[in-house]
Amino acid sequence: MGFNVPVINRDSEILKQEAKKWLEQQENQKKCVLVIVSIALLLDNMLYMVIVPIIPKYLRDIHNYEVSFEGYHNETHRLANGTYLVKEVGGRIEYLDEELELGWLFASKALLQIFVNPFSGYIIDRVGYEIPMILGLCTMFFSTAIFALGKSYGVLLFARSLQGFGSAFADTSGLAMIADRFTEENERSAALGIALAFISFGCLVAPPFGSVLYSLAGKPVPFLILSFVCLADAIAVFMVINPHRRGTDSHGEKVQGTPMWRLFMDPFIACCSGALIMANVSLAFLEPTITTWMAETMPETPGWLVGVIWLPPFFPHVLGVYVTVKLLKSFPGYTWAIAMIGLSMEGIACFAIPYTNSVLTLIIPLAFVCFGIALIDTSLLPMLGHLVDTRHVSVYGSVYAIADISYSLAYAFGPIIAGWIVTNWGFKALNIIIFITNIGYAPVLFLLRKVHSYDSLNGGGAAPAQNGEMTQLNNAPGYSQVGGKTETTVFNDSYQGWEDQQSYQNSANIPNHAVSFQDSRPQAEFPAGYDPLNPQW
Repeated sequence: MGFNVPVINRDSEILKQEAKKWLEQQENQKKCVLVIVSIALLLDNMLYMVIVPIIPKYLRDIHNYEVSFEGYHNETHRLANGTYLVKEVGGRIEYLDEELELGWLFASKALLQIFVNPFSGYIIDRVGYEIPMILGLCTMFFSTAIFALGKSYGVLLFARSLQGFGSAFADTSGLAMIADRFTEENERSAALGIALAFISFGCLVAPPFGSVLYSLAGKPVPFLILSFVCLADAIAVFMVINPHRRGTDSHGEKVQGTPMWRLFMDPFIACCSGALIMANVSLAFLEPTITTWMAETMPETPGWLVGVIWLPPFFPHVLGVYVTVKLLKSFPGYTWAIAMIGLSMEGIACFAIPYTNSVLTLIIPLAFVCFGIALIDTSLLPMLGHLVDTRHVSVYGSVYAIADISYSLAYAFGPIIAGWIVTNWGFKALNIIIFITNIGYAPVLFLLRKVHSYDSLNGGGAAPAQNGEMTQLNNAPGYSQVGGKTETTVFNDSYQGWEDQQSYQNSANIPNHAVSFQDSRPQAEFPAGYDPLNPQW
């Protein structure tokens, strides 16, 4: 007997047994996985965006930069007692190298994430999804706590980079875990759509969250709150650990995932990865530049309104996720068309942004941008899992590491490239470039129209067991890649030599999807092993 739990008046041991029984049910496990992964993705994107309203002011407050005073002139005033007062007025303070240091601090997380993702995908494919996710969340806990307490630029840069290391494991393993637990196509699309909604919500709610807490309680508070939520989410992962789920097939043999370099060579996966980059480039270009453009073209706009300009488009993003899930359920073979429409819509909306002249008119194209991003992400992330199921081995770490690399590339280099374009050519030219690249890439998605013509290698059809076995042994000895197709060499344990020992068993029927390589030399008149003096043969 345990202790009595207050309020509900139940024994703790009984509650523990009931909770364990509830968690053992597969549907409940799926719900827990979805909640845990969604919280992890929410935290990661909040950590990415929460520093936007905090760090620029904080670095100035701690006198991180060298300063120069420009444009000042002296004004002399004679007081009533005959004293002269000299004032410096009319100038401004220039913080030297501020943009450069802020750029490195903002981009360091995504840059390190790009370099760590190939290793995180390799590790996740071999040890499973839960342990790397715990590692990633614990790393995010420590790095965020360091960021909260750091008081110098070097410490903040180190902590920010360490967040990228943790995100490479947490994000990739989280998306892979959803793809692994939700195996049915429509179910997987809905689950990944919910996770994407949390990603969007984290990006949009983080700036006001950080700004309010920073002004009320100081820099450490918002980061400490997020760090302890990371730790709680890491502890929650222990509820859904299933060590026997991944790593072996039905025969007890270890399953090896397809290497990342081979996935990159798959034209369908490469096409999806490029579309994910193009979809997120618009946000990566607009977020650091639109505030300055609004200050120049709409100077009467209040500061608080500029800060929440991205909040209304969150609702079209959620609507886009919902619409895409419904469309994928009704038209499962037209994923490519949904993504093409989303990318085209995004490009056209960006083209319209420079021609707006008020906040209300600006919100309309931004809403279409977020709606288009939802169409692309919600349709292509489940497709990556489908491509691994049908064309490779159903181990998802590396393929979702590729997706994470796509996001990181956009957000690591997007602000740098956008700043250079705006400085040299202007904000309108930036949006025209986004329009041209998105519209230009949209026809490439037409290549994905054949994706759903592939049958799953893991099951279905007349012989699901055989198909599953062929998939699991895809990387085993006896399999070789020839011309992009898997061929199977059938070996015989009684092999003794080509000349006189080709056993009778090798002439048995072989499944029609396997190719048996026989000796090309002239065969004897009778099968190998034939004994004319033995009537029992």
